[in-house]
Amino acid sequence: MKLQTAGIHHITAFAGSPQENVDFYAGILGLRLVKRTINFDAPEVYHLYFGDENGSPGTIITFFPFTGSRRGKIGGGQVGITTYVVPPGALGFWEERLKAFGISLTKTSRFGEELLHFRDNEGLQIELVEREAGANSTWSFGGVPVEKAIKGFGGAVLYSVDAKQTMRVLEEVLGLSKVAEDEFYARFQALGEIGNIIDVPLKDMEWGIGGAGTVHHIAWRAKDFDEHEQWQQRVGQSGFSPTQIIDRQYFNAIYFREAGGILFEIATDPPGFARDEEAEMLGEKLMLPSWFEPVRSQIEANLDPIEVRELEEGMKS
Repeated sequence: MKLQTAGIHHITAFAGSPQENVDFYAGILGLRLVKRTINFDAPEVYHLYFGDENGSPGTIITFFPFTGSRRGKIGGGQVGITTYVVPPGALGFWEERLKAFGISLTKTSRFGEELLHFRDNEGLQIELVEREAGANSTWSFGGVPVEKAIKGFGGAVLYSVDAKQTMRVLEEVLGLSKVAEDEFYARFQALGEIGNIIDVPLKDMEWGIGGAGTVHHIAWRAKDFDEHEQWQQRVGQSGFSPTQIIDRQYFNAIYFREAGGILFEIATDPPGFARDEEAEMLGEKLMLPSWFEPVRSQIEANLDPIEVRELEEGMKS
């Protein structure tokens, strides 16, 4: 049976100030901080996860925020634009809200869909698009009502240094279907209801530079651990060198860099973020894997304090 991903599992990016990162994604966009932990490979750096109420696959954006980080340059070999989906009729609310917080935006369109385009506090490119598909959010925070709230990812725009090769991987390795093409972009669709639309500019991009305001990697969904092992074999048989399966506490992961320069991850839907804390308490406490617990006090002392707080309009994050 042909393997096909349901779409985006999560997107991970770099940021600067942890508090400004929380203010933007929780305070302005109204997402839930579902997990506060550390970069397991660099424990002096937070790893913050924002998503829907449960941190469902297809809703999760994660950050490595570190005060003083250099700003990156968006370009080839990266996710260029992260697209969020909101309910039909919600774009007007978001246009007013973003302007009220002093965020510049532009209106654009792609494949007949109207988009609000703006940047986060570090310059990461974000879009909002209205679609019927996907369940409405059940999380309300900071003046964002559930009927207007972000559902999760609509998809992403991949900036490739070799667009033909990236598109080949989307179709032949990940099992997405090409559904449209115009003068500038090709559009691909995965099986899921959200995080399922991927656009690729037809023109190859110049290499970007990693740093705050850029995406580190995009992760694709595997429905369970058995399928995840099949994905590892599939990636290897397709000419790439996937990593070993890595336990990331809330999902298992493999990584490989596709020929267009973008770091791809494939992550399991289970076990999810309620693995180590109650669902009602997600994101309220710094959670550490067992091997870091003996040095918790040292780790906490090295991290800037953060809080999820409601922001007043006119207050930039």
